[in-house]
This record gives sequence, C-alpha cells and structure tokens, in this order.
Amino acid sequence: MNPRRKQRLVAVTSVGVLLVAAIGFMLYALQDSIDVFYTPTEVIEGKTKTGIKPIVGQRLRIGGLVVPGSVSRDEETLAVSFDLMDTGPIVTVQFNGSLPDLFREGQGIVATGILKPNNLIVAHEVLAKHDEEYMPPELAEQLKGIKHVKPEQAGY
Repeated sequence: MNPRRKQRLVAVTSVGVLLVAAIGFMLYALQDSIDVFYTPTEVIEGKTKTGIKPIVGQRLRIGGLVVPGSVSRDEETLAVSFDLMDTGPIVTVQFNGSLPDLFREGQGIVATGILKPNNLIVAHEVLAKHDEEYMPPELAEQLKGIKHVKPEQAGY
C-alpha cells in the first residue's frame, strides 16, 4: 500500500474512533437525564412489545387519568397523593408542591418522578393536559374506551 494512502487510512480511522468515543461519552453522561414514558399498566405489567418493566428507583414519566375520589391532600403542607389509571391497574402518585391549575379528578396528567416499592411514584413534576382534545398518541392508545371528564361536566 502506498504510504500516502496509509496515512489517509490512519487519519480517517482515528477520526472515526474519536467520533464514536465522543458519542459514547455523551450517551453515558445523559443516561441519568433520560426519562422513559410509561402508563400505569406498563409500570405493573411491563411494556407490551418488550415486556420490560421499570425497576424500583428508576426515573420515569407516567401518564394516565386521575381516579375520581382518590385525591388526598395534607392540610398542613402542599403534599398531595392521588391514584392514576389507564385501562388496567392503578398506581399511586405522591407529589409535594403546587399542582397545575388544570389538575382535577378525571383529568389526564403526566408526572415525572421515581418509582418506589408497591407501585408508588414519588413525583417531582406534575403536568396537566392543556387542551381537552389533545392526548399523546401513546396514552390515547392505552386509554381507548375510558371516558374523559370534560371540565364543564365535572362541575368546575
């Protein structure tokens, strides 16, 4: 092989190895920031296609409908606990802070938090659905057949 071609091959290979290493380091650094979306059924039974269940201590995002009658608030602090459901099992979410104005029973929400034992999610962020017509496609597919309570029907 020509010495000039050998130099080019070494240079191109070195750049490729450095690029792969840089991407690997970025993904490793971001692994703690990645939150996988789950529904309550997927938290308990695992993802439909892969069967992968979240492990205790894992950060995750969970979406579903707030179960009517399940919201309990601590009178002295901002702590609130409520149940979340889709078409199957129910998980409990605990949150300490101000809930969004659109939060109410029967409303679709997305919470970001950490999975604890006994299907408990300790949330550090709770988002209420902005528009009553929009729902993330993954959640809409899981919630087929569940009636969404619109604000004017809920008495608010």
